Amino acid sequence: MQKNISLLGSTGSIGRNVLEVVHQFPGRFRVIGLAAGTNISLLRDQIEAFQPQLVSISTDDLARELTQSLSPDWQGKIVAGQEGNERVASLDDADTVVSAIVGAAGLLPTLAAIKAGKNIALANKETLVMAGELVMQAVKDYNVDLLPIDSEHNAIFQALAAGRQEDVHKIILTASGGPFREKSERELWDVSPEEALNHPNWDMGRKISIDSATLMNKGLEVIEARWLFDIDVEHIEVLVHPQSIVHSLVEFIDGSVIAQMGIPDMRIPIAYALSWPERIRTGLSRLNLAKCMDLNFLPPDFKRFPSLKLAYQVCKRGGTLPAVLNAANEVAVESFLNKRIRFPEIAIVVAETLKHLPNKDILSVETVLDADLSARMQAESIVEAFQMHYQQRTGEETQ
Repeated sequence: MQKNISLLGSTGSIGRNVLEVVHQFPGRFRVIGLAAGTNISLLRDQIEAFQPQLVSISTDDLARELTQSLSPDWQGKIVAGQEGNERVASLDDADTVVSAIVGAAGLLPTLAAIKAGKNIALANKETLVMAGELVMQAVKDYNVDLLPIDSEHNAIFQALAAGRQEDVHKIILTASGGPFREKSERELWDVSPEEALNHPNWDMGRKISIDSATLMNKGLEVIEARWLFDIDVEHIEVLVHPQSIVHSLVEFIDGSVIAQMGIPDMRIPIAYALSWPERIRTGLSRLNLAKCMDLNFLPPDFKRFPSLKLAYQVCKRGGTLPAVLNAANEVAVESFLNKRIRFPEIAIVVAETLKHLPNKDILSVETVLDADLSARMQAESIVEAFQMHYQQRTGEETQ
């Protein structure tokens, strides 16, 4: 039976990989909805290739431009903005919604999809970071399946099939360590955005690549795992595994450790999330263990990469702090990419934002969105202060 898919974040790294898998299995999957940001040329190509019923793009102006550029033979409809994303997420004919919008923008359309009774293939970890309790309660209330696409959480999902939930001792998330795992604290002050975007193992989008370099990506995954697998954060461990062959592990109370392994290619977890509970032949390269030589596992360095420590701290405290952490990090990462702050200042901006804002109980999604907005404003003011200080210091040095 063919599965109808709505794809949120179609022009991003995950979205493109999803469409590659769909294209490989045209009789098994059909794309009926696409939502994208501003990449109008790629979105136009995707519309022509997959002929969806409904398409969302970020603004009304881009919607008009996209409409004018499309063939008159296409019978679909174009909508725009947050409301448009939510319409794509709740399409009547959709069986599964792939949530791959990067950042906080993915929260509301993912909730809309759940409330419309759609199964979720989740690549947007921020949805659970910001509002994990609300989202998982909605998953139960509307009786939908939520399957992770992130390679680490997908690996844990697979490994958990080896035993009972009550017999899990701990979850072990692996991290590549990013491009700077061997740099000193001093050297980290001199890295450029271009260097940070050059991930050694994975082909990812700009924001996720920076998060991988700071290890914030792993911190967000810790918070996501806490909600996704209903496990206390004290039972979630992170190990640096530079080879990116073991994607994550589960240790059971009897001492058994179950690992999921494979080549570092996102099409494998995507294909599994889309085809579950079955598996499909991806045609990708097979893992050759004889050529793996060494598989190394190291504890993370919280001193050089404090973002991970911050994520553990806010996960333990809960409330709105994870939403604050996420929002401040998004502002800081964008500021680093625009060369407004230096690499170690990403974590400093996040830490200072957390100090300035109160922790509140999450009573509704509005509570989460208010915390998100407050954190963005606070983080931006901290970035501006850093800029001013840097300009003053460099001005004094040149006098």
